[in-house]
Amino acid sequence: MKVTKAREINVLERYLLLTAGILITGVGTYFFKFPNNFSTGGVSGLSLILGRLIPSDIFTPSVFMLIINTLLLGVGFIFIGREFAFSTVYCSMLLSLSMTVMEKLWPIAQPLTTQPFLELCFAVLLPAFGSAILFHLGASSGGTDIIAMILRKYTSMNIGTALMVADSLITVAALVCFGVETGLYSILGLLMKSTLVDYVGDSFRTKKCFQIITDHPHPIVDFIVDTLHRGATLEDVHGAYSNASKTMIVTVLGRSQAMMLRKYVHQVDPHAFMIITASTEIVGKGFLKS
Repeated sequence: MKVTKAREINVLERYLLLTAGILITGVGTYFFKFPNNFSTGGVSGLSLILGRLIPSDIFTPSVFMLIINTLLLGVGFIFIGREFAFSTVYCSMLLSLSMTVMEKLWPIAQPLTTQPFLELCFAVLLPAFGSAILFHLGASSGGTDIIAMILRKYTSMNIGTALMVADSLITVAALVCFGVETGLYSILGLLMKSTLVDYVGDSFRTKKCFQIITDHPHPIVDFIVDTLHRGATLEDVHGAYSNASKTMIVTVLGRSQAMMLRKYVHQVDPHAFMIITASTEIVGKGFLKS
């Protein structure tokens, strides 16, 4: 029963985070990207271009998003897998639904401000942050994000570069459809988006690597193993200046665990020497597979 409850909690947390990522993406897309005709790639950008080329009360950008996402979901199911496809179905349907609701509740005929660069920042920052949350959870909002994840899986590209490759043609098309100024803003937005997705994604993956040199290793190791439920490596070291023999503890923790360990070490051994570094890629048991 305990395992089942833990799985239920993990699934609930996962879908709450997926929902938050989608809503953040939807707000940035609807309130800032669509009114300014910013086409920074993705299905939202392609839908915006199609909505301009095929004006219709029925086939709005939100409807185009739903149609294109449905087609690309089949591609994602084939190349990436069932779990990804199920999460992405949920995310893409929720994004299309949220955009449709926003269109009904808050119809927008023009940009919110007279500052296009300010709106570009929000049009890029919010969807990039939302997408980074989804990528971190092994999902996407559908569309060209699926193409980007396929490229990342089968090539050495990071997700930001894969997004740029997948979205570049759509972004360049904005030059033709919406003019040079909007097209250049769109190209700038794509570059910003690719960089931000990688930056935010790295921040989610960041772990803290500890090297603790101490005279009291046993209580510290017990705290790491029993309280933080992580592993550690011990090594006998010898000080070059003090000529004293000590023990070095090496461990890797998440951010919240790192704060707890730092506080505990200071209590147990105020004279302990700690080297704490950040890493976005840890390969081994309990972390990434090699």
